[in-house]
Amino acid sequence: MTSVTQQPARYDCRADFAEELAGLARIDDRIVAVCNDSVGSSNLVGFRDEFPDRLINVGIAEQDMVGVAAGLANAGFVPFVSAAAPFLTGRAMEQIKADIAYSGRHVVLCGQSPGVAYGELGPTHHSIEDLSWMRAVAGLEIIVPADPSETRAAVRYAASSGRPVYLRVPRFKVPTVTPDGAPFEPGRATCLAEGGDVTLIAVGTMVSRALEAAGLLSADGISARVLNMAFVEPIDEAAVIAAARETGAVVTVEEGLLSGGLGAAVAKLVAEHHPVPLRMLGVPGFAPTGSADFLLDHFRLHAEGIRDAARQAVGQVR
Repeated sequence: MTSVTQQPARYDCRADFAEELAGLARIDDRIVAVCNDSVGSSNLVGFRDEFPDRLINVGIAEQDMVGVAAGLANAGFVPFVSAAAPFLTGRAMEQIKADIAYSGRHVVLCGQSPGVAYGELGPTHHSIEDLSWMRAVAGLEIIVPADPSETRAAVRYAASSGRPVYLRVPRFKVPTVTPDGAPFEPGRATCLAEGGDVTLIAVGTMVSRALEAAGLLSADGISARVLNMAFVEPIDEAAVIAAARETGAVVTVEEGLLSGGLGAAVAKLVAEHHPVPLRMLGVPGFAPTGSADFLLDHFRLHAEGIRDAARQAVGQVR
């Protein structure tokens, strides 16, 4: 009989986002949700039914949505602005910059279905630029959770932070990767695997794939450290610099544009403090139309692609 390898269970982080938000709203009446006719896609139907007076649906008007949230924050509320990531970040950039970040408003911007999650809808719906755009805005924390428990931790943190936050909420399902009791703090990465030959630094949906790649590398005799960099801003500078010094090679992996995202943040630190061979995996430009799985394979954002990039980086060292 042929044995079948059991795949780990996978989860939709949008459900955990919505459940955690509703749970917080039950104990804190300042929490409100603001959306752009995206109640269903944001998994906010339950929130709307339980708190009908605390969900504000502005319709398809993203600039107004962010402006309304800024006003609510100014009045003492804690708004969670929830919308498809390409439209939240692309259409409302000026309001995010001026009304939220520059003004220091405690607003949580929740980018739903980021990266290439809306693959079949094409480049207009791909949200590959959001990390680059949001990193360019001063005073904005950027969180990219990797699994359900980290999504819940991110919602709790964002609700209590008192600061402007951009939170990426993935659409397609991911396995659990966060260890029980792992801390969730700004500027602190989580080390998911120890290694001395190369470091894989990943965010969001790419973290589980980096762990798979570490297993493939182990079979090649290459020991890979894996860092989950949930906070892209503020990034864990100490962990990045230590990785460069201690492992001698670095690979970054993100479901987003290579220009200005996680890879760019890591590259800056490595170049300034301890230059080592570096490979950046992500999307180099506009992505074509196709399913999310097709696009991730197309850009080699899978375990084998990460393994090959690590081999190249390690080869430069050896």
